[in-house]
Amino acid sequence: MRFVDQTTIYVKGGDGGDGAVSFRREKYVPRGGPDGGDGGRGGSVIFRTEPQLTTLMDLVSRAEFRAADGGAGAGRNRHGANGEDLLIRVPVGTQVFDEGTGIMLADLTEPGRTVAVARGGRGGRGNARFKSSVNQAPRKFEPGRPGRERRLRLELKLMADVGLVGLPNAGKSTLLTRISAAHPKIAAYPFTTLEPVVGIVEAGAYRRFVVADLPGLIRGAHEGKGLGDEFLRHVERTRVLVHVVDAAPADGTDPLENYRAIRQELVSHGAGLAAKPEVVAANKTDRPGADENVRRLEDALSVDVLPISALAAVGLEPLIARMADAIGGLADPPADGPADRKTL
Repeated sequence: MRFVDQTTIYVKGGDGGDGAVSFRREKYVPRGGPDGGDGGRGGSVIFRTEPQLTTLMDLVSRAEFRAADGGAGAGRNRHGANGEDLLIRVPVGTQVFDEGTGIMLADLTEPGRTVAVARGGRGGRGNARFKSSVNQAPRKFEPGRPGRERRLRLELKLMADVGLVGLPNAGKSTLLTRISAAHPKIAAYPFTTLEPVVGIVEAGAYRRFVVADLPGLIRGAHEGKGLGDEFLRHVERTRVLVHVVDAAPADGTDPLENYRAIRQELVSHGAGLAAKPEVVAANKTDRPGADENVRRLEDALSVDVLPISALAAVGLEPLIARMADAIGGLADPPADGPADRKTL
């Protein structure tokens, strides 16, 4: 399934049913009173987050979503049927914006979250509701209220514990295949990863976490160059960054300068990316000259750089342990409230 992380849709709640005008007509009741029933409420359009979804692709092929209208009231005080709600499944991490105002209506960061984004209209009252001491035979009724309609912009920010960042061909995709069951595309050319790929990493009997392989950044990504600008927002959701640096670039570039280039992109993007906890992993250390570059990185950055070779599966256990420790040292992310239904 193609990865889609932005789309715009139109949603409309169902219209409420009209109230009825009716009077009792029975053989031995010559002056029967009003018995017109109320109309049913319109259905609402509801979003529900589903953990197994990772894309907004299902919403792209359908531009409009309308809930069912409520039924009209009837005689004998019969209430119109309520319109059926329309349930739309969205991935965890979906942000909902009003397209007209640009205001964020919801940030759905919790599995099983439900929110009514277009409430159905209220059903109108039948003439039985308007009977009074001075009006015994009212012919008044209420039409149903229209359901709410709005155009929504949806943006998906992947929910992951760890985000792999680095220049194209740093070895992020190979690393993810080695530490999880994910299978991103791998090849010897830039931008092999054209969309984020998520995998689950097991770190002991009772420890597991989610790792996202984010498409390669390049210099100027925050200005729209390359592919990285399309996916920098996904980094905002990750709790820990693993900066994968090619310790022996085939193009002869300097690993330290490559590291600094990516850090600058994170700083320029903002949204707190540069302040996230970071683990530095020097990949491809099985190549000539890599050991010297690892030492240069450690000296310049004053951090403990983890030497690994994703291709040869060397040094991965210490890296996984470091990831788990970094996540374990953070407070749990705040939830967006109880997983019950809310109306916007």
